Amino acid sequence: MSGKTVLITGGNSGMGLAATIEMARRGAAVIMACRSRKRGEEALAEAKRQSGSDNIKLMLCDLASFQSVRAFAGEFKAVYPVLDVLINNAGVISIKRQLTADGYELDFGVNHLGHFLLTNLLLERLAAAEQGRIVVVASGAYKIGKLHLDDHTLSHGYNPAKAYARSKLANILFTRELASRLRGTGVTVNAVHPGAVGTSLGVNRETGFGRSILKLLSHFFLTPEQGADTAVWLATAPELREVSGEYYYRRKIQELSSRARNAEEAARLWKWSLEQTGLQ
Repeated sequence: MSGKTVLITGGNSGMGLAATIEMARRGAAVIMACRSRKRGEEALAEAKRQSGSDNIKLMLCDLASFQSVRAFAGEFKAVYPVLDVLINNAGVISIKRQLTADGYELDFGVNHLGHFLLTNLLLERLAAAEQGRIVVVASGAYKIGKLHLDDHTLSHGYNPAKAYARSKLANILFTRELASRLRGTGVTVNAVHPGAVGTSLGVNRETGFGRSILKLLSHFFLTPEQGADTAVWLATAPELREVSGEYYYRRKIQELSSRARNAEEAARLWKWSLEQTGLQ
């Protein structure tokens, strides 16, 4: 990966940090897109220490704010003419219903809409690469998801599983629709289910609620390094140059549910997302 530029959202913890370290070890210039400067700077020091590379940079981006995403994209494009790999890794699970700065339910706003906007704003830089790759971190939770576009704040019958599953279904529909639109451009996009990874997803950053439960269950989980393995492979493997629009688990293509294969639903989500993010 020497000479390649890699952008990883949520690069300051869990799988994102593991992917940052591995990519830097392989010689890539890695940009960690993080919401918190304090956590980001701590993770940056750790990533440099573990990878032995100084070619890692922290840039601030809050995926819960379209304004922040646009500012980040502008700053990124002013510095980097080419983006070889974009790993859409950042994700949230909100225990109680919350809204983004723009008024969307938090899981959907961050996991789907923030990444949708960021990816579209950086497509030109990905197209400038020798072979641009986008990796979308999804989840097997998509199987119980429904889009609920008529209630994007989930004001009726909210629960954490419903919100998270919806956002992960959106990740896969986005991947498939984008792959269709990128056909023939030299840019690929694939989704990955990392498995049950022991990260801080679902732990309240302010109160620490959920941390003791996570510790109790930790021996059932994959390590962040194990969880990041397929995402790193999708971003780097030479044999995947032509592969796009697929959904992987443990380096193997997985069959999707009929809802996740619904091309009309994917096109509807794409059009709606364009309108909501102001790209159309």
